[in-house]
Amino acid sequence: MIQIGDTVVSEELLERRFVCNLEACKGACCIEGDAGAPLNGDELEELDNVFEVVKPYLSEKSIAALEEDLYTVDPDGDFVTQLVDGKECAFVFFDENNISKCAIEQAYLDGKTSFKKPISCHLFPVRLTKYKSFTAVNYAYWHICDDACELGEKLGVKTYEFLKEPLIRKFGEEWFNELKLVDEHLTK
Repeated sequence: MIQIGDTVVSEELLERRFVCNLEACKGACCIEGDAGAPLNGDELEELDNVFEVVKPYLSEKSIAALEEDLYTVDPDGDFVTQLVDGKECAFVFFDENNISKCAIEQAYLDGKTSFKKPISCHLFPVRLTKYKSFTAVNYAYWHICDDACELGEKLGVKTYEFLKEPLIRKFGEEWFNELKLVDEHLTK
């Protein structure tokens, strides 16, 4: 484990290789699992703010689910995105290649919102666990990402390198640069 500020980072972020391979997995992380994407308190208001903007990207079933509740509480008592039929995230749409994508992120890319998507989605396969005095930053292995691990190996991209943008979004550039320095030191 590596301590940076008030975070404890798993060395797996430096050791594992990872690059999302949507052509292979079809965005399975958005449609599989037992709960929606984890949300922090600030993101609840963001979902309220972007709902009308993302509606045009969504299916009727997604809109119906979201009109009922934009988010819900999982069995652990944490806020998560709403699911459609207990399966995919209600903010998912399917592109022409049947790849699941985030309607919030698409609205962001189209310049319609400044909110990119929930940080837990942006950081995946990294998961954060908040403790009293620190936040654990861990790699979360899930078999549906085996193709991403293979592509990361092929391209030689470490998980933290692939996740540079969301890690900086969450922890700041100084934090990311410190992690990079640790990696360079350990690599020598």
